[in-house]
Amino acid sequence: MRVAVVGSGPAGFYAAGALLSADPPAEVDMLERLPTPWGLVRLGVAPDHPKLKSVSRAFERIAEQPGFRFLGNVEVGRDLHHADLVRLYDAVIYAVGAQTDRRLGIPGEDLPGSWAATELVAWYNGHPDFQQLDFDLSVERAVVIGNGNVALDVARMLALTHEELAPTDATDASIAAIADSSLREIVVVGRRGPAQASFTTPELQEMGELAGADVVVDPVDLEGAQPKSTNAERNFAVLQGFAAREPQGRPRRVVFRFFQSPIAILGKERVEGIELVRNELDANERAVPTEERETLACGLVFRSVGYHGVELPGVVFDAKTGTIPNEGGRVEPGVYSAGWIKRGPTGVIGTNKKDATETVVLLLEDAVAGRLQPKPDASAAAVDALLAERGVRVVEYSGWTAIDEAERAAGEKTGRPRIKLCSWDELLAAAERIASGKTS
Repeated sequence: MRVAVVGSGPAGFYAAGALLSADPPAEVDMLERLPTPWGLVRLGVAPDHPKLKSVSRAFERIAEQPGFRFLGNVEVGRDLHHADLVRLYDAVIYAVGAQTDRRLGIPGEDLPGSWAATELVAWYNGHPDFQQLDFDLSVERAVVIGNGNVALDVARMLALTHEELAPTDATDASIAAIADSSLREIVVVGRRGPAQASFTTPELQEMGELAGADVVVDPVDLEGAQPKSTNAERNFAVLQGFAAREPQGRPRRVVFRFFQSPIAILGKERVEGIELVRNELDANERAVPTEERETLACGLVFRSVGYHGVELPGVVFDAKTGTIPNEGGRVEPGVYSAGWIKRGPTGVIGTNKKDATETVVLLLEDAVAGRLQPKPDASAAAVDALLAERGVRVVEYSGWTAIDEAERAAGEKTGRPRIKLCSWDELLAAAERIASGKTS
């Protein structure tokens, strides 16, 4: 059985691993629009969190198994279409994640200086589609909207000193821009209270370890809070510790503000401020706006209120949830989904293992029950011939390892895990050196 897995993030790799270890094992072609695998492990995890990126070693072991092929620089919807996949494979698993951000839906959201947090994350992580973005960090205050880990990542990255950034695999351009910025205050705004914030406690604790920034919490926001889970209790204890601290006069401040929602981003030519409304919680802990308003001057706004899936041509899609409609991962016999495009942007990296395994179990059940239509054209040669006919510059796994080795070698000279190649041209050139037999 030949299966196409579209997407090379954690969900895609865990699905591939389950298929390759099935009895009998399937053959897996992993299709990825970028020349590099690993999805958000490479391009979403904060550069100062190298331990979280170590999960890629498990993915490397999956890629080494017989029957696995990586086909990078292949975009479904451009180079191959859904109709091609269902013709050329016995089954297709879409594991494309959630590639855009949820909108706030407020006036001024599209002003210059108002950004999706996902754009900043992709920029400092070296995503080749985002290196042309120009984040004007010559402002004194940035506001981050959201109370999840991505919001913390953005706030923390903007507050790091050059000494803290230098050992990471953040891009050289982002390290210089952040270290040299005129930012003095980063405000993290949450619509509900400290007991409802969805931070994980280790990430929250890190905010108190910043070398160049004080962390500020108003004790009034903590009054009367009733944490209802272990994680919320731990978070609340950390925030109490922050509230009790005396500022040390560091160059930057990270300020947590709870019970507030943005209702407008203000400015004529670019962001000049943000209007916030004070919220109260109802009996179901939903944020209910009051009449109390406040305008906060700022030059940057980062929206971090969640990721959202993107529709693939020819594939059913629920625009409201940003997912491919499915039952346990089965879209229809022969077509499946896994990861965020299946369930929405929830959970941590490891959540995708159970999720992908559930999908593969259904796929294998369909195969045993005879629900998968026989595909006489299902062969690696047929896929390769079609890609060649369409002029696609496919990056195979050996091409990715060439990119990986080049980045690691560059990083080793400066004591960093890697120095990423950040442009399509650089990435494709490095990948193709291996194909041409060149080593330098």
